Amino acid sequence: MAAPVLLSPSHHCHCTTTATRRSGPLLSRCRPAAPRFRSRRRPRGAVLVARAAAVPPEQSLAQYETLSDAKAALYQALEGIDRGIFGVTSAKRSEIHGLVELLESRNPTPDPTDKLQDKVDGCWKLIYSTISILGKRRTKLGLRDFISLGDFFQIIDAKEEKAVNVVKFSARALKIFSGQLAIEASYNVTTKTRVDIKLESSTITPDQLMNIFQKNYDMLLAIFNPEGWLEITYVDDSLRIGRDDKANIFVLEKTDPAEV
Repeated sequence: MAAPVLLSPSHHCHCTTTATRRSGPLLSRCRPAAPRFRSRRRPRGAVLVARAAAVPPEQSLAQYETLSDAKAALYQALEGIDRGIFGVTSAKRSEIHGLVELLESRNPTPDPTDKLQDKVDGCWKLIYSTISILGKRRTKLGLRDFISLGDFFQIIDAKEEKAVNVVKFSARALKIFSGQLAIEASYNVTTKTRVDIKLESSTITPDQLMNIFQKNYDMLLAIFNPEGWLEITYVDDSLRIGRDDKANIFVLEKTDPAEV
């Protein structure tokens, strides 16, 4: 995706969410209290380890009879927010991230890069991301009135270790027309849960859409560029969650390639 093929970017060694997970109480006993007079900024791209420990007590798996129930709760929480691309309230974000962390703590595929062909290969559609297009960026890209942002797809070829991100747009000029940004990338497996991603090429079609974005093309590509690393923190037959080196979260659902 980091943006979001997998793709969106990958993870740094101390930032994984599935490979090293510890219980909250153990961490709280072993970690010395930080002095009140000192504030520490988390390094850029860092993602918290042991996300499950941050899940509020009311978000425990015991609240749901099955993993499917927890997934259903996540889908319900994502309704009406347009993937979060144009921002969400802090309360909604906390709700979504709590459910994401809950699912990550019960990942049925603990070593996902060993099963890319079975679990990750194919076509996916983005349903949530912490990547956002707000303020001046949204205005400059014409995404307030003139251009509409459509679906975001990710097509992964596990055998060739390649992925294509496709972002759909529709624009209103003399007439309404549609187009897309296609970003091709390659990747290589670095750990049991992580891949490194390299941007290969990007194209916008048709020419009318490229003419609209040409002035701010670098800005557009910077938003959706998947280069970096991506940690696959949850994957089953229909849902995938990932975190990248820019601290973004991506939630995708398996979909029919005919939708692209």
